[in-house]
Amino acid sequence: MDRPWSRVPAATGAALRPAVVGAAEAIIVAVQAEVPDYQLPLQGNFGLRLTQGVAVALDQFVGLLGSDTDLPDTRMYAELGRVEHRHGRTLAALQTAYQIGTRTIWQTIGDSAAATEQPPKVIFALAEALFSYVEQLSAASVAGWAEEEAMRAGSVQARRVAVVEAMLAQPPVEPAELERLASSAGWTVPAKVAALVIEGAVEVASRIPGAVATDLAPAGVAFVPAVREDWVDVVTTAVRDRCAVLGPPVPATRAQRSAARAQTAWPVHAAGLLGETGLLQSDAHLVALLLAGSSELAADLRERVEEPLRELPAGAAARSVETLRAWLDAHGDVTATAAALHVHPQTVRYRLASLRDAYGESLDTPEGRLELALGLRAL
Repeated sequence: MDRPWSRVPAATGAALRPAVVGAAEAIIVAVQAEVPDYQLPLQGNFGLRLTQGVAVALDQFVGLLGSDTDLPDTRMYAELGRVEHRHGRTLAALQTAYQIGTRTIWQTIGDSAAATEQPPKVIFALAEALFSYVEQLSAASVAGWAEEEAMRAGSVQARRVAVVEAMLAQPPVEPAELERLASSAGWTVPAKVAALVIEGAVEVASRIPGAVATDLAPAGVAFVPAVREDWVDVVTTAVRDRCAVLGPPVPATRAQRSAARAQTAWPVHAAGLLGETGLLQSDAHLVALLLAGSSELAADLRERVEEPLRELPAGAAARSVETLRAWLDAHGDVTATAAALHVHPQTVRYRLASLRDAYGESLDTPEGRLELALGLRAL
């Protein structure tokens, strides 16, 4: 470690001690005048901590001049940073206080008679020593402040994970318990929420005001407020182009229902089977999700469509499926079916005759047509 204070003669330190140590009051006055966070009466722990911290730092600096020793233990200044965080003072305020202190000390030294007696080389070395010394103290305090911030953030996130887990619980937790957990996490329970399933849910939730999230495998869950008119736009912006599924908006006490819908849709959407990319709103794909939720049912419905056509050549079977789909989509309107297929209506009638031979009464009952339509979706 570089020790710039070793290049300042000890005699210079002894000569400057009265001026440097005497700068404590001027530093405190300057910091309180220029940093709003420190404009408090010098009473109690705050006053004691500020005055002692400045006095010890100044005395320690003068004691280092002319020595080849490392900077003494900086844990005191790391703890100072942690305490400042606990009292709500910002990192910017803490760093500014150090900068003002350095400036005030240097002005005091420059105004002292002892400094005018020192050669320029010593003054330059003294400046380097002072700035290096304060920089190391400031770094220790910043590290302490950041450590406290990380601990606080981690604690808050842990409590928010507990909120998400409670909202995912089945049966649902009692409203009073949800409110208690939310209050502990510093979160206000919205009137309505929607589940967002996405990889890296915690990171995405940080871009959505009022969202809470937890990361799970293969995709995490975030609960986003669904109360603003543009709430879907807010989520879309936060998700960007990533694969994600949004469940329906529900009361917070029924959040598990929204999550279950989105989690069911996630693997289907991630596999590219729903024909969309980016953010998918699960309510727009209920039939597909119904089929995805029961693979055996989907297989039976596919069989209902495919079995009657197995004896046909591949081309004829494909045309039959195409005609059946268009006819069902057109609600049995032959003219609309012909337009969709770009063929003559008589061609549609001819194909329908073959379809009736294959499917019989299924084409003539609402339930039969519904089963065939679902089977076509399941293909």
